[in-house]
Amino acid sequence: MAKLRVAVMGAGSIGCHLGGHLAAREDVEVVLVGRAAAMAAVAERGLTLTSGRRAEVAVPAAELTLATDASAAAEADVVLVTVKSDGTREAARQLAPHLAPGTVVVSFQNGLHNAEALREELPEQTVLTGMVPYNVLQTEPGSFHQGTGGALMLDDAPAGAPLVAALTAAGLSVQARGDMREVQYAKLLMNLNNAVNALSGLPLRAQLSDRSYRGCLALCQTEALAAFRAAGVRPAQLGAVRPTLTPVLLRLPDAVFTRAAAKMLAIDEKARSSMWEDLQRGRPTEVDSLQGEIVALARRHGRDAPACARLAALVHEAEQDAARTWSGPELLTELRRAVAQSV
Repeated sequence: MAKLRVAVMGAGSIGCHLGGHLAAREDVEVVLVGRAAAMAAVAERGLTLTSGRRAEVAVPAAELTLATDASAAAEADVVLVTVKSDGTREAARQLAPHLAPGTVVVSFQNGLHNAEALREELPEQTVLTGMVPYNVLQTEPGSFHQGTGGALMLDDAPAGAPLVAALTAAGLSVQARGDMREVQYAKLLMNLNNAVNALSGLPLRAQLSDRSYRGCLALCQTEALAAFRAAGVRPAQLGAVRPTLTPVLLRLPDAVFTRAAAKMLAIDEKARSSMWEDLQRGRPTEVDSLQGEIVALARRHGRDAPACARLAALVHEAEQDAARTWSGPELLTELRRAVAQSV
């Protein structure tokens, strides 16, 4: 039986996590395409993948093909795109000359429009929408830790079946879904916490245990849900709580929230948002594809999203100077002021 050939375009934390687990299978060949410094670290150390949910996976560098150029994906059956949203079109344009017609391309990215952009740039390929529900953090060069849980999701399509089978065999939970548009909107609601976490400077569990920080997230989610209603969107329910009730849950006192949201707090101590990692490494963030998406959607329907707009502005300020962190009360006061000024 021929091996499944998988290329990862944009092999950062998520890309190395997915590619590394697949590469641990004897029936999968993996090519990682990433930044030169990142690929050099993997060439030296291999990949070490950890999680509180499964045994550690170590992949020697010799079992991986490492590259910095999209041409390395030429023979792939499946390409996983894991670049940041603002790099989607450029990644697709780099891939386009090298992919055979019908190659399966899966967007495992944050944001709402990446699969659409890939389809526009890669009309001869089969593009599927995917979603990664959990956090992966680079703890040191070549080492990546999954700090939260959940199942990978992607379009329920025959073209995706070999990837679903390979991911499942690699020990990753995965679901083929017929409602990926609604799943994406639900994930966007969850990802609105990335900016709050990045500005807090705290691990996710500590940040979510603080009512003030949760209040910041509740403000953003309330604006998002209003924009979704105006757009006629109903986000999928991915957990025990309906998306419309999540802001109510977030505003509960700490002691009550801790009991009511035990699953939400089932996060290990190492987990932080990818946006926090971007700020620490001096990289641009995806806030414009998260809070910025809510602001744009609200405006298209004659609404405002002042908390999301202010939080996005604060993250952009932090991109220039990541030394400033915000306490929960400080950040909540700042966002409430923005809301009050918009009335």
